[in-house]
Amino acid sequence: MITTKAWLARGRSIPTVDGRVFVVHSGNGDRTPLLVLHGFPTSSWDFAPAIDALATGRRVVTFDFLGFGYSDKPTHLAYSLMEQADVAIAAARASKLERVHLWAHDMGTSVATELLARRERGLLPFEIASLVLMNGSVHIDMASLTLGQQLLKSPLGNVFARLNNRRSFKAQMRRVFARRPSDEELDGMWELLSREKGTLLLPKIIRYTTERTLFARRWIGALERLDIPTLIAWGARDPVAVIAIAEQLARETPGAELVTWADLGHYPQVEDCPRVAGTVRAFLEKSEP
Repeated sequence: MITTKAWLARGRSIPTVDGRVFVVHSGNGDRTPLLVLHGFPTSSWDFAPAIDALATGRRVVTFDFLGFGYSDKPTHLAYSLMEQADVAIAAARASKLERVHLWAHDMGTSVATELLARRERGLLPFEIASLVLMNGSVHIDMASLTLGQQLLKSPLGNVFARLNNRRSFKAQMRRVFARRPSDEELDGMWELLSREKGTLLLPKIIRYTTERTLFARRWIGALERLDIPTLIAWGARDPVAVIAIAEQLARETPGAELVTWADLGHYPQVEDCPRVAGTVRAFLEKSEP
């Protein structure tokens, strides 16, 4: 396992209008680069082992959204997915990416759909060669939010965020894994979440789930009109972004391929990195000329 300190040493911070964003560049080569979008409430560190497995012959760029991981956690930000899409674009520009494969997990899947919506409007400054969506509640009406997520969205959200601690966080996270994560993995996730009092931002950040309803037509419409290779890759034992969401996405996205892992949960890339990275690598190679 790559430690959080080692992960920090591999990256750098880039300036954006709303704060500094932590970006990690891995690998090199002539193949189309891979841009990775992480989920809530964790960070790009979730992908660290998978990135190393994929960074042969291509660049892999990942970053922490504002409010997450090693990026800044400004209190003034609304933490809209629109703002997070701006962060993704800033990371791509700073990395001089002109054409990318896009791999998104959890909250990152909705950021990905906003990038697709901008793409079809001619507003995206880079090309997207292919798309991988993994365990994200794009169809929020079909999702089963955890008790913690429900509390964060409620009037008690700020109180719950202040009371949250390492022990309660680890207990909540274990419930969304099909394969029990190690204490070291969960401790690393907590370290990055709680950095700079990040837990206190969660009631504001989780409002992104409401945007999934508000912008449903914009984002699902972009998938319905999509014209690039797409992989829907899913841990079937996810209790939050349930398998029915994956099946719906595969039906409505033209030509999409559906791959499910029957024994994995909400964090496939953490639960079985070699298998998940192998699936993504095979899809990327198949998607390239």
